[in-house]
Amino acid sequence: MIPVKDISKFDFESVDIDPFWNVGSEKEFKMHRIHAYPAKFPAFITTKALEYANTQGYGVTKIADVFCGCGTSAFEAKRNDIDFWGCDINPVATLITKVKSRQYQKTKLEDYLAAILKFYRENPIIECYSTAPERLQYWYRDRQFNELAHLKHAIINSTPIDSDYRLFFFCAFSNILKPTSVWLTKSIKPQVDPLKQPADVISSFESQCDFMMAANQEIDNLGDANSEIITASFLASEVQAPKVDMIITSPPYVTSYEYADLHQLSSLWLDYVDDFRELREGAIGSLYHDYNFNRELKRLNNTGTKIVTWLLDQYKPKARSVAKYFLDMQKVAKKSADMLNSNGLAIFVIGNTEYKGVRIDNAKHLAESMMDAGFREISVTKRKISKKILTPYRDERGKFTTNAGGRKVYSEEFILLGRK
Repeated sequence: MIPVKDISKFDFESVDIDPFWNVGSEKEFKMHRIHAYPAKFPAFITTKALEYANTQGYGVTKIADVFCGCGTSAFEAKRNDIDFWGCDINPVATLITKVKSRQYQKTKLEDYLAAILKFYRENPIIECYSTAPERLQYWYRDRQFNELAHLKHAIINSTPIDSDYRLFFFCAFSNILKPTSVWLTKSIKPQVDPLKQPADVISSFESQCDFMMAANQEIDNLGDANSEIITASFLASEVQAPKVDMIITSPPYVTSYEYADLHQLSSLWLDYVDDFRELREGAIGSLYHDYNFNRELKRLNNTGTKIVTWLLDQYKPKARSVAKYFLDMQKVAKKSADMLNSNGLAIFVIGNTEYKGVRIDNAKHLAESMMDAGFREISVTKRKISKKILTPYRDERGKFTTNAGGRKVYSEEFILLGRK
C-alpha cells in the first residue's frame, strides 16, 4: 500500500501491481457462481481485506458493503462468522445476496424442488403469452414465456410465502431467464439475437437447482453471524447505516453498466417493478438523473471539476452524467466515513474508465473525496482484473474482443484504503 499525501501530485497510473491483492490462495466456492452478474467482485478480496486488518491489529466484528451487488462480501463475512450489513438499489442483487448469505437444509430443498416439478408436470400450461407485458413479449417466444409463467406459478404454489426457500428457487428461476430468452448471450447491452435458440425452460431450471443445491452442500457451516440486507440506495435519506468496523465495497464505474437495464428480465418476472426503467432513478452512475446541473457543478472537488470541465467542451450530455456520478461518490465517501467506528477501515475497489479518449479518473476522484470526508490516512495499490487481461476491448455489440478497434476496457483496478 502506498500512502497518498498530495492528491494533486499523486500519479495513480504509476502504482505497481500488488501480488497480495492479485490472487486468492483458496478455490472459490460454488456459491459465488449461483447467478450471473456483471463485473463480479472477486471473493478473495474480502478474505485479503480481513487478513490485512488482522496483520494491522484491527478487530473486525462487523462488515458493510454499501454496493453489495450479488453478495460476495456477504457470503465471505458469513463464512468467517462476522456480522454483515449491506444494501443495493437493485432488487435482483439483494435477492442473490440474501440467498448467498443463508444456509439451507438439504432435505427441505429436495422436497420443495420435487413439489415444484410435480406441480409443473401435473398441471396444464396456460397459454398466456398474448396477455404478457409488451417488454417480455419482446424478449421471449411464446413457448418459453408460457413455460416460464407456469414454472413461476409452480414455485409460488409449492414454497412458503416470504420464506428463504422461496427466495432460493426464485434465484434459480432468475438465472435461467436470459438463457431461455432471445437475449444476446454474454452481452453487456440488452440486444436480441435473432439466431439464438432459447434453452429449454424446465431442464435449465433443474440444472440450475442442482448446481445451487451442490453449492449449498459445499459449505459445512456458515456460522451464526447476523446478515442484514436492504434494497435501497445507500444515499437514500431513509437508509440508516449502522456502525461497522470495516467497509469492503466496489462502487459502480461511471460510463459503465446500466444495471437496471441488464436485470430487466428478473425485475419484471419477479414483480419488483411494472417498468424496469423505474430502477434507473437513484442509481449511482446511471445516465438517467434529473438534477440542477449548473448549481450542483460547484460542489465537485478539484479532480471532478477538471474532468467534467473538459467533457463540457466536447460531450455535454456525458459531462452531466459524469458530474452526477462524482457528486454521488463524494456523498458515498462522507456517509461511509460516518458509519465507521473509530479506527475503522474502508476498502474501495474501483477502476478508471474512458469515454471517447478521455480518461475518467475514478480512483483519483474517490481518493480526494475520502480525504474531504475525513479519512485520516489513505493508501492505494493496484491489482489486475484477470478475466480482462487477454480481451481488453469490447465490440459494438458489447462483447469482449481482442480487436484493438473496439472500445478499450481497462484490465486493472485500484484498491483504496482509508482509515477513520
